[in-house]
Amino acid sequence: MNPLEITRITQRKYLIKKMIPFFSFFLPILFLSFLISTHPVKGQSLINETCKTIARRDPNIGYNFCTTSLQASPTSQCASLQGLGMISIKLLHHNITDTHGYVKHLMKNRKLDPYSKLYLKDCYELFSDAISSVKRAVKYYNSKRYDDANIQISGVMDAATTCEDGFSEREGLVSPLTKRNRNTFQLSAIVLSIMHEINKGSNV
Repeated sequence: MNPLEITRITQRKYLIKKMIPFFSFFLPILFLSFLISTHPVKGQSLINETCKTIARRDPNIGYNFCTTSLQASPTSQCASLQGLGMISIKLLHHNITDTHGYVKHLMKNRKLDPYSKLYLKDCYELFSDAISSVKRAVKYYNSKRYDDANIQISGVMDAATTCEDGFSEREGLVSPLTKRNRNTFQLSAIVLSIMHEINKGSNV
């Protein structure tokens, strides 16, 4: 072997030694980046499939409303079906808590007619009970007592319906809570449907 070939071999060995630390550092980062980039895709796919399934089964659930609502939670992109169920319960809790506060604000308006004030008072009490119901539902859900959680969420759904129906009892009276009650009803339906899918062992 001539001196030139020996020099080339020595250079190759040097380059290989230099590259090994680079690959040992770079490849794990590349793999981690791949996992991070693909995880949201899987999460989004589960949201889409879940919403498609439950919207097809329950006419009270709109597909777009379902996907938009679940996507609002940052953790939904890496959630399992069980996780999406908890996210939907938390969204419902936020919704009724916000509505409860909104009703309290409306009741402070001194220009309200007596009937509107009366029905708002009913709604305020209904949503007070609904907040407690959702808190119990969270405990039951975490314990996988889905039938008990179902009863609590069904009560929330009834509260929204009862609140809205109250305003229709008097001719000419317009409910200021129609959209909020509709959202509460639909979020409740999403929770119930996801629990149904979990109960039957579905992966959606």
